[in-house]
Amino acid sequence: MSLRRSIIAIWPEKGHTPWVAYRIVLTDNAREDFDALEARKRATVRDAMRVHLTHEPTKQSRSRIKRLRNLRHPQFRLRVEDIRIFYDVIDRDVVIIAIMPKKDTMQWLEEHGKQ
Repeated sequence: MSLRRSIIAIWPEKGHTPWVAYRIVLTDNAREDFDALEARKRATVRDAMRVHLTHEPTKQSRSRIKRLRNLRHPQFRLRVEDIRIFYDVIDRDVVIIAIMPKKDTMQWLEEHGKQ
């Protein structure tokens, strides 16, 4: 999996309320990961990103949002069922870097995580 830098804004979408604290953007890689999910999981992931990442993406919880230790990129992980969403917070943007099943996370972090 290569990490490409271009981004696609997904929230707030055109016609939706702009009163969110953070804008969610996906890298091309994350968009491919998202599109590869089955429809039900896509809907669950999309809803979770909107609920948890548009207002307090850095607020850690025991199981949902975790700041990744010893890594400066990606900074955070959001857990949604058996899916993990890795992201950075840059100013008022939540940049989604990758979306993957839990079983693939350790290998992906070893290859792409930056200390």
